[in-house]
Amino acid sequence: MFAESGDAKIHYEIVGQGEPLMLVSGLGGAASYWNPNLDAFATRYTVLLHDHRGTGKSSRSEVPQTVELMTDDLLRVMDEAEIERAHVVGHSTGGAMGQVLAAKAPERVASLVLYATWAELDPQMAMCLEARRSILRGMGEAAYHRTTPIFLYPPYYVHANWKTIEQEIEGAIANSPPASIMESRVTGIMKFDGSRYLEKIKCPTMVLVAEDDILTPSYLSDRIVERLHSPVVTKLPRGGHAVSRTEVAVFNDAVLDFLGQHRMQGVAA
Repeated sequence: MFAESGDAKIHYEIVGQGEPLMLVSGLGGAASYWNPNLDAFATRYTVLLHDHRGTGKSSRSEVPQTVELMTDDLLRVMDEAEIERAHVVGHSTGGAMGQVLAAKAPERVASLVLYATWAELDPQMAMCLEARRSILRGMGEAAYHRTTPIFLYPPYYVHANWKTIEQEIEGAIANSPPASIMESRVTGIMKFDGSRYLEKIKCPTMVLVAEDDILTPSYLSDRIVERLHSPVVTKLPRGGHAVSRTEVAVFNDAVLDFLGQHRMQGVAA
């Protein structure tokens, strides 16, 4: 299924049954990021996933990308899918989109999980993103994808799951957007300033991060927490930037417990 958003067609899919839940991916942008978690969530929720503009099966749109543009695309997907209100779980860039959505369209968000995300760029995150952009510019798409696991996964997970990671890398290379789109996405998120949105977020919110995340370190979540109204804070001891993939059961249990405490009134399962 596709939603029209400006010059782009945004691919989305719906699985499961229950209250609406949107799982929003990070910089990679592909809905497939959530594959390890999907079964657990789809047994309790109607899950909406989408490929960001320029990624997956969505249009390879060559426009300057911003988190706000990505959020507008997400709203168009909600409209096309006839979802008036939903729970939102956003990873990294998806968490930045969640901040914008909850602040600008609060009536559309029942609860919010800000997972491994940030509101204000700091030197550590900027250094990681600049390194990825430099690899993309100097060495191309394949090298970019081959080095991505360094930023997503902690060493213990890479050691134990290398064959699976190799398959992920080959799949990412085979389905890669052009370097121009990936660079536009990196540049767009580096310009994001969530500080103007946080105090406008009124919905129940969980802030979740792994202590060994090197891309969006846990102190960036601390800065978000300081600006929110009574958030739930969950810090997992390990799992890296992609803790939903490295510690699947722990992540699923934490998020499902939070969502279960904030059921939507008047929405039939």
